[in-house]
Amino acid sequence: MAFELMAPLMFAGLAAFLLLGYPVAFALAANGLLFAFIGIELGLLQPELLQALPQRLFGIMQNQLLLAIPFFTFMGLILERSGIAEALLDTIGQLFGPVRGGLAFAVIFVGALLAASTGVIAASVIAMGLISLPVMLRYGYSRPLATGVICASGTLAQIIPPSIVLIVLADVLGASVGDMYLGALLPSAVLVGALMLYVALVSAVRPGAAPALPAGARTLAGWLLYRHVLLVMVPPLLLIFLVLGSIFMGIATPTEAGAMGAVGALALAGVKGRLRYAMLREALESTTKLASFVMFILIGSTVFALVFRAVDGDLWVERLFSLVPGGVWGFLVVVNLFIFVLGFFLDFFEIAFILLPLLAPVAAKMGVDLVWFGVMIGINLQTSFLTPPFGFSLFYLRSVAPREVRTLEIYRGVVPFVCVQLLVLALVIGFPGLVTKLTSAGAVKDPANVEIRIPPIDAPGTEEEAAEEIERLLRQTR
Repeated sequence: MAFELMAPLMFAGLAAFLLLGYPVAFALAANGLLFAFIGIELGLLQPELLQALPQRLFGIMQNQLLLAIPFFTFMGLILERSGIAEALLDTIGQLFGPVRGGLAFAVIFVGALLAASTGVIAASVIAMGLISLPVMLRYGYSRPLATGVICASGTLAQIIPPSIVLIVLADVLGASVGDMYLGALLPSAVLVGALMLYVALVSAVRPGAAPALPAGARTLAGWLLYRHVLLVMVPPLLLIFLVLGSIFMGIATPTEAGAMGAVGALALAGVKGRLRYAMLREALESTTKLASFVMFILIGSTVFALVFRAVDGDLWVERLFSLVPGGVWGFLVVVNLFIFVLGFFLDFFEIAFILLPLLAPVAAKMGVDLVWFGVMIGINLQTSFLTPPFGFSLFYLRSVAPREVRTLEIYRGVVPFVCVQLLVLALVIGFPGLVTKLTSAGAVKDPANVEIRIPPIDAPGTEEEAAEEIERLLRQTR
């Protein structure tokens, strides 16, 4: 009876640590070690269990995939400080200016482009908040709409490759990063289209909330405008092709592509004359902090998972979800609701490292494609950046927004965009082909329909004839 209670008590203990405000990484490790010692003292666990811990930690240190996280982070921070966001927003804003809601369309378009070239949410939200928000307010945009579209567009870095979140999810789920990136392409395109459709509807229903840019504010026109568009779009597009193209074509691993992207970002900053020692130092310090944060959470979650599995916690979780009605669909709905609620209070790294290792075996046993599952969770985790009280995009924008923009207006502004993201999540759940169509999983055939043809072999009369026949078949297969 005591052994059966260990798993639920461990989970409750972790929740208590987190509610008391302890850092997640240390709460995970301390909780795991505490229950390991309790289990050993009660004779429920063997002391040899902890001998597996050093090997697990060395396995984390040897995981080269995790090196992609600091590389992509560094690349994004350098690009954010090189002025690429400012140039994009100014020029694309001029391009969409004559259209109602044009500035909002420009923010979404640039947010998607920055997401594909930087992959860092903080950089995107802060850059667009500093550059676009004052302009949108100056020309009469509704404050909730202006703040909501900036926050929502900044979070596109969660799901558009080369997303750091997708790298983490691929590592936790044991899936291919390349497949995860390919699987996220169509859903991210649908999400960008849905955001633009919402802005178009608001512009049509409430023209005063998203007016067109006045003629006097459109300083570029004709061939000069299109020339500027090409000049500002070519560098990030080249970088996107360098990073994602090398991964999709199998030329480079995600880690190698991240390293190339970091070098490319440094080159772009140098060409623009923005590469300074102070900027480089700030980017390196921020990258080190984020990478250390991720590694400590991963180490803590490894300690917790080792002990949790030793007390049959994985079986306890599986039994819990077996009680959910509706089979696979019921499991997916409950999991997504649970993660959505947790997103109000926990960071996406914490959810990924704590919860997903418990859910992935259940999903795999139910026959759920793990790439589809990962992209689905990635879209869900994207909403955690927009949901109060701990939505980080809200804090990022609040830190740079003018004083006249109230915090309540920012909260009101993100609500419809959260609904749009949940609608796209429902589409991904209902239509798995949006994810699997481009991945290797989508090309797998039903084993029951696979036909294997073996060429007939004439029975030779002598050993020499048999050898000649085997050689002939080998030549055919080369």
